[in-house]
Amino acid sequence: MNIIEKSPFPSPNPKIKMFLITYLSGSLKVKGLLAEPNDNRKYDGFLYLRGGIKSVGMVRPARIGQFASEGFIVFAPFYRGNRGGEGNEDFAGDDRLDAYNAFDLLMNYHRINKNRIHIFGFSRGGAMALHTAIHRKEAISVVTWSGVSDMELTYYERTDLRKMLKRVIGGTPSKFPDRYKERTPLFALKEIDAPVLIIHGNKDQNVSFEHAKRLEERLRSLGKSVDTWYFPNFTHYFPPAINRQIVTDLCSWMKKQA
Repeated sequence: MNIIEKSPFPSPNPKIKMFLITYLSGSLKVKGLLAEPNDNRKYDGFLYLRGGIKSVGMVRPARIGQFASEGFIVFAPFYRGNRGGEGNEDFAGDDRLDAYNAFDLLMNYHRINKNRIHIFGFSRGGAMALHTAIHRKEAISVVTWSGVSDMELTYYERTDLRKMLKRVIGGTPSKFPDRYKERTPLFALKEIDAPVLIIHGNKDQNVSFEHAKRLEERLRSLGKSVDTWYFPNFTHYFPPAINRQIVTDLCSWMKKQA
């Protein structure tokens, strides 16, 4: 197992135990948060891949506790360079390894049902989730919620992110098209075996609905298993009551996957 250190972390839910985890991702020590029901049973694993970068979109204990309460053991990597972890986050570049190694951590965790790991990604984490499913074919299911599927499209749509993208990727899509293509999971979807669920609001201005459409069209053209839950009136963030219901629904969808 690639866990180096495991220490208790304050949980907002008495029925859920949480731990701050230090694990190995290549040669780097990376941090993440583990949430598990406070009993002795075994559960499916749930890899939670956050959005944003650095402190923006950081893992929230209440959120992963919400998924753990649905009957999963949840691990959410902070990605390299965050919360005391080594290295530097680079927006679905080398930091994809942090997701792959987090998947392996769950695969080897003693309370996980054997070979039953699900992958969930929100926003930028959608691209991370798809890449992980491409490289970890043991995945049982993949959910991308308001997820990025095309990094070049992100560059052109999000003018506020261009400075960051040029810094971490090295330049623009016109100057380094291969670097943006490498970060874009659309081009490798033929390697995905797990069923995919796409959740997206049509009015999303952070990650446009075009990302969901391109992902769905590509998966269907390849004959992959794909379900879509589209919400015409919602943006990047869903109303709290609707959000809670979708969490319950997507967890039920995951558990039905063979």
